[in-house]
Amino acid sequence: MTPISTPGFAAALARSEAVTREVELRPERFRVLTGERPTGPLHLGHYFGSIAERARLQRLGVDVFLVLADYQVITDREGTGNIRENVHGAVLDYLAAGMDPEQTTIFTHSAVPALNQLLLPFLSLMSEAELHRNPTVKAELQASGRALSGLLLTYPVHQAADILFCGGNLVPVGKDNLPHVEATRLIARRFNERYEPIFREPEALLTRSPEVPGLDGRKMSKSYGNAIALGASADETAALIRGVATDSRREITFDPGARPGVSALLSTAALCTDRTPEEIAAEVGGGGSAALKALTTEAVNEFLAPHRERRARIAADPGTVREVLRRGNERANEIAEVTLDRVRSAMGMSY
Repeated sequence: MTPISTPGFAAALARSEAVTREVELRPERFRVLTGERPTGPLHLGHYFGSIAERARLQRLGVDVFLVLADYQVITDREGTGNIRENVHGAVLDYLAAGMDPEQTTIFTHSAVPALNQLLLPFLSLMSEAELHRNPTVKAELQASGRALSGLLLTYPVHQAADILFCGGNLVPVGKDNLPHVEATRLIARRFNERYEPIFREPEALLTRSPEVPGLDGRKMSKSYGNAIALGASADETAALIRGVATDSRREITFDPGARPGVSALLSTAALCTDRTPEEIAAEVGGGGSAALKALTTEAVNEFLAPHRERRARIAADPGTVREVLRRGNERANEIAEVTLDRVRSAMGMSY
């Protein structure tokens, strides 16, 4: 087998910048596959980290596929939790953020059987050693504190199937997820060489989205309980911010290493007001943590108010989410069946 060779970050960034220019000029040539595991409510980190970029690509005219990877919830968990609520909440947030189901296909992983059938031939194209070397698998395993499941070990192959089944040729990712795109390119290349050329090798679109810290200074994460949910009320947001652990120093300064709580609040307020943390710190000055929390609460609630208003309006019709998923799943199934038929034919399995 051809070995995996993750490109250097500088080379990947240069290629991503070239692809960005191509997307601006010829958006109709690109199909994006992106999405997330519905393990909890979407939060401010999702908005700045990925949702805003998806909406931008949609506005350019790129064909966007958004997968809610419900099967992948159990890669590192013993159960599915509130998965139905999480899926429906994510669709509401997508719609409120401007994702248009007439332009963007929103679907659930479990609703597309032909997509999941691609796992078997794709798994045959990866060695066990290659799966173990994937840094995302290592990171997820460490974070979970559980034994390595077969589903987590094969996580990169699941993602390859998500991308390749729909002909995705553009994948927005952060630096840490570059190995997933490289694994997908490798699977596509090996299949094309072994059988016949069916799959395009996708390009990574490195996002320059700011990293949104959680309210405790760590990465904003549903599992850490430090995230501001997009669908939370203004009062819930205020209570969450009031509970942030800061320190006793009156003078507010931006120092993520020494003052994680204070700095996280400054970063959050800065993102929501399109300013720098240092500017916010200078404004609060000697007002202390109480003043900083009040400012941050106002900034977040003011920023999210239009999103929450649109979300509530959409949620008032419970049939909207069901219809969006029905149509998205229908389109995804049609495409997946065609892809699977082509794979079977290439492998000599059309009987």
